[in-house]
Amino acid sequence: MMLSAQTTARDVGRILRVIALMPVVSIGIAAVHGEFYAVPAFALTAVVMAGIGTALSTRYQDAEPPGKLEAMVTAAMSWALTGLLGSLPFLFIAATIKYDPYPAVANTPVMNDTVSVFLRPVDAVFESMSGFTGTGLTMATKEELLPKSLHWWRSFTEWVGGVGVIVLTVAILARPGSGSLTLYESEARSEKIHPSVVSTVQEIWKIYVGLTLSSVLLFLVVGMPLWDALNHGMTGIATGGFSVHAASIGHYGDPLIEYAVVPVMVAGSIAFPVHYLIVKGELRNFYTDLQTRWVFIWFSAGSVLLTGLLHHANQYETLEETFRVALFQFVSATSNAGFGTVTIGEGTKQVWGTSPVLLSCLGMLTGAAAGSTVSGIKLIRAITLVKGTAWEIKRVFVPSSAVRYFEIGERRLKDSQFRREYTEAAVVLILWLSTLLVGVVVLLQVLSPEHPLEYVLFEVMSAQSNVGLDSGITGPTMPNLSKIMLVVNMWVGRLEIIPIAVLLSSLFQRFDLYR
Repeated sequence: MMLSAQTTARDVGRILRVIALMPVVSIGIAAVHGEFYAVPAFALTAVVMAGIGTALSTRYQDAEPPGKLEAMVTAAMSWALTGLLGSLPFLFIAATIKYDPYPAVANTPVMNDTVSVFLRPVDAVFESMSGFTGTGLTMATKEELLPKSLHWWRSFTEWVGGVGVIVLTVAILARPGSGSLTLYESEARSEKIHPSVVSTVQEIWKIYVGLTLSSVLLFLVVGMPLWDALNHGMTGIATGGFSVHAASIGHYGDPLIEYAVVPVMVAGSIAFPVHYLIVKGELRNFYTDLQTRWVFIWFSAGSVLLTGLLHHANQYETLEETFRVALFQFVSATSNAGFGTVTIGEGTKQVWGTSPVLLSCLGMLTGAAAGSTVSGIKLIRAITLVKGTAWEIKRVFVPSSAVRYFEIGERRLKDSQFRREYTEAAVVLILWLSTLLVGVVVLLQVLSPEHPLEYVLFEVMSAQSNVGLDSGITGPTMPNLSKIMLVVNMWVGRLEIIPIAVLLSSLFQRFDLYR
């Protein structure tokens, strides 16, 4: 089957037209905070995004609705272009601060080292891709020194990216029968709250906004300042991890705030259909839904195990502090939220030992529930692989004539259904780990050999699982090749690799590179 480039171009254009609304909204935020120098940057970004999007969608407006192939390539291309074009506010605002000839008129601040890194396009693209993919790794050395307009842009990209740029597009533009379901599924989503995919994504956005407002209110109650609460509420429920402080949630040094952030990260780890049922009063889904049940089991077991490892190493003064640190960091890693309260590593200097670092990597790998805002391979795939492998081993002891069913949650699968889902989970895992290995090898080649191997693995795992926790390696002084590699890891991780594999395969086919 040949790819319809016209269909892909049309749909990518439609997505960019919707994303162009983001810098338009951000103009108001900049104006409210008196950062008038940022207004042209957001306006120009909106013009570029809308111009490219309109050109593509108008030129190919008569293209056919997308099939599965076109939808996959659209997902891969739209996320790549969104990450690329989302870097423009970072670049433009940094350039404006440096070169503005009328600083008094535009209220332009003095350039600082944190903002100046975004004059480098690679760093600006890194920050943007980290935002839209909900990763939270950053090139900003001290977030406190960023303008509030960039605080907002970073948080906004994570908040929109948490649900997905295609889901946003479907909610705003799509109509039933326009190929919206195919596009929706291409963004690693299959859950449906209503029979119509358009009404499903609109319901998702209602739930998402409600959870965000609830998170902001909770943070205000426990003593977080309003601006901090707004940004952390957006990035927390999106399981993104960008903060307005270099020390993230550890900046506050307040156990109450740390404990309050945990349920927000957990909420972001639960599938939207389950949130919908809970809002409707069906509270039993907290324990009857397979993935939700395992979110609590895995978060609890991992936190207890990490507490034991840190306590054994005498890492912190009291058992309560050790538990709080372990609970927060493990939930942050496994929910892919990326908030932190302590230093895990300092680049070439070890802080956490190998065992707690590798346990955190395991949490990042699995992620939480499919249908939520998290990345990783998803708990349902991990459960399918573990239970499925045991089921296959038991096959040896069962007569070949026996009729067997694979039970997972409330589902009872025939052999053919099981093999299809087991194979899909295995393929995703293999490709996912292969890309992870490439990232580790690249970083080992370009970074100082003094970086511990487990820290390099942690950094790449954090990027590809879209987490944002770091071991002190990621920063503006990294070689450009390592930054580019982590950008690829973030892109791959957000889309669960299959759309990117389809994109590459389509390019090889179109240019006859299989020979």
